[in-house]
Amino acid sequence: MSENMIIGLVGNQNAGKTTLFNALTGQNATIGNWPGVTIERKEGYIKGSEDLLLVDTPGVYSLSPYTSEEKVTRSFCLDSAPNLIINIVDATAMERSLYLTTQLMELDCDVIVAMNMADILEKKGIAIDFKKLEEELGVSVVRISAKTGEGIDNLISLIKERKYKKNPKKQIFATDVEKELLHLQNDLYNELEDKKELRFSAVKLFENDPYYQALSNESTRKEVSELEKTYDMDREQIIADQRYQYVTKLKQNCCIEKAMPESTTDK
Repeated sequence: MSENMIIGLVGNQNAGKTTLFNALTGQNATIGNWPGVTIERKEGYIKGSEDLLLVDTPGVYSLSPYTSEEKVTRSFCLDSAPNLIINIVDATAMERSLYLTTQLMELDCDVIVAMNMADILEKKGIAIDFKKLEEELGVSVVRISAKTGEGIDNLISLIKERKYKKNPKKQIFATDVEKELLHLQNDLYNELEDKKELRFSAVKLFENDPYYQALSNESTRKEVSELEKTYDMDREQIIADQRYQYVTKLKQNCCIEKAMPESTTDK
């Protein structure tokens, strides 16, 4: 049998991850715990394949290492070297969901964005231009409903035929921040034996992420400190704020929301 292609299923809590996992694998799952934590680990082969191994990860809103779930999901993304990540996104809550997408796109693996809950967009008065969203993100975007099965065959074909787009690692931050990130990437490239995850590492170093602090130096601290003064924010806020700006602009460009009459439930 050929070597497995490792595919991570990553997304926010309540985005429909379990339903999508079952739809993609036919519920043919192996269940255990992640090493060192009592958090369920599920994996199974994508329907009709013997080498496309799908690994379900705990639901998270970011790849910051603060909760057990974030630590597990981040560790999988960085240490398990997945070939592909399926990022399930709640299409009815784009701004909240795409924040994580911007982080996943900084990794060294390819990403498919699976826009879930497509079946209820119309009811909620939301119209998304999926083609435009794909162009703006630079990665493959698939409209799906894990609940009804819409788009699942399309998603499976995309993976099996390797027709998804390569991760372009788009530059989404302001010019001065990008300049500093490029500087950090070059420093890391020269200092580290392992040349993997340079973009992700540079952003985390900029943010003063606890796992990357040892890589910091006086020059970096001084340069980032200048940017903190410019933006009147701390380094972590600068990155978070610019991610949200990018996601808000994406939504404005690709999504139209009509005011809908309140349902009895909403009232």
